[in-house]
This record gives sequence, C-alpha cells and structure tokens, in this order.
Amino acid sequence: MPRPKKKRKVDHPPKMHGFKPFGIAFCDTEQIMMQYDEYETLKLVIYDDLPQDLAADRMEVSRPTLTRIYNSALKKIAQAFVEGKSIVIKGGDFEFDEDWYKCKRCFQLISGIENKKACKDCPADDTVELLNLNG
Repeated sequence: MPRPKKKRKVDHPPKMHGFKPFGIAFCDTEQIMMQYDEYETLKLVIYDDLPQDLAADRMEVSRPTLTRIYNSALKKIAQAFVEGKSIVIKGGDFEFDEDWYKCKRCFQLISGIENKKACKDCPADDTVELLNLNG
C-alpha cells in the first residue's frame, strides 16, 4: 500500500487562473492543467532564482520530488507553447499557510481571514474566498 501524498506548501496563489495563446479564443483551445505546486516550483526556482534544495525546503518536499514537479511543469509549458494550448492553474496536493481571498473587481489577492471582506481599493463585499485547504 503506497504512502499517502504529503501536501506541498504553497506561499500564495497566482494572480491569474492561467494563460491562453495570443490570437486564439479560449473556448477554441485545448487546456492543460497545471497544479498549484507546479506553479510554485516554477516561481521559486526560476522567478525567485532559488536553488532546488532551498525551494524544496520551502515547499516541505524532498529535492528529488521538487525536481519531478519542476520537470512536469516545464513539460506542460512547452506543450502549451508548441501546440497552442491554454494553461489552467488549479488543483493538486497543496496547502497555503494562511487564508487567501481575491477581490472580484480588481483581482487583488488579500491574505488573512480578518481581511476577507475588505479590499482597500474597491467597495465592500466584493471579495471571494479562494480554495483553501487549511480547513
């Protein structure tokens, strides 16, 4: 019997739900699902320029596991780029360290339960809770 998957730590959600090829309507493209942990791995290793061992520590996974997640994410990006497919970011075995909300008007990410109804830039009651696996 395999060991249950450990949830990967994700610092915060992406600002967008995904990407689509320029010049093709979203409804006309096939979609590739990228999980939150794949997004986080790319952010840490490429964008934040962390070595893989430090990125693995931040996500609370082993370095070989991080490498597998990273390679999977790169393959999905390459497939989307070459084949003109959209990327949708959702799902996976992950957890945030805190609650996250997003303003429905300006799409600003807001952290913490005490801020779930308040976007500094927009009228009240325009926030919606993002997926949160902390319970």
